[in-house]
Amino acid sequence: MRIKKKDIFFETLENMADSLVQAADYFAEQVASLKDIPQFTKTMKDYENQCDTYTHTIITELNKTFITPLERDDIMQLTTKMDDVLDGLEACASRFDMYHLNEPDKYINAFAEILRECAYEIQKAIQLLSQKKLLPIREHSIRLNDLENQGDDIMRKCIKELFATVTDPIELIKRKEIYERLENTTDSCEDVANMLESIIMSNS
Repeated sequence: MRIKKKDIFFETLENMADSLVQAADYFAEQVASLKDIPQFTKTMKDYENQCDTYTHTIITELNKTFITPLERDDIMQLTTKMDDVLDGLEACASRFDMYHLNEPDKYINAFAEILRECAYEIQKAIQLLSQKKLLPIREHSIRLNDLENQGDDIMRKCIKELFATVTDPIELIKRKEIYERLENTTDSCEDVANMLESIIMSNS
């Protein structure tokens, strides 16, 4: 019996989602201790480069494929939104090195755990998309929206505490930027959820 070859678009999106999970797992582990920041930033850059390779594969295939499993624009937008999540994680990681931040922080850890959960939800949703099980994706997109709301809550708490307790203006600026980048990355995860919702609506 011949095994049907997986569609290149779905296969690449699944690979991208797997990389996102690996990167988010690694990010959460590293920010909990911040022991080897140069290695942390290098590894996160490697994950980002891998994701860029998958994005390039999608673009190349879109340019040469006549019939695609979803609307071309939907495939491209979903790819871009997923890439934005990894870009956000990598940009946050690079700030630890640039700003010489090596003290773990409970709020950064909380954001990292939310982003780890988001990555797993995205991975499950993409696996369902590959199987063309569209309606069950909704459960994961709802969960992504909920996780983004949790990110908003953490943002309010950490900024309030930051301005109440940190007196060094340079330290305040550094922490505030990292918090904002982390919160923006949770927004990127919600963008993936919104794109998935759009695909469900146009294909159901």
